[in-house]
Amino acid sequence: MKNQDVVTAFKKSSASAGGTQDCVEVAHTADGGRAVRDTKDRAAGTQFYTPAQWSAFLTGIKNGEIGA
Repeated sequence: MKNQDVVTAFKKSSASAGGTQDCVEVAHTADGGRAVRDTKDRAAGTQFYTPAQWSAFLTGIKNGEIGA
């Protein structure tokens, strides 16, 4: 199994349910990282993040460094 193998189903944010918001889908990868793709344009590809990158992203959100 490669680190970028997707090992769970992609899940869409509950905030996107029925709305017109731009949303992403996230799945777990074999190395414990995450795979992210655009809900509306899945064919555009998937971005992969290592466990450390994903953790830093979540920490940034929790600390108010990311988002508005």
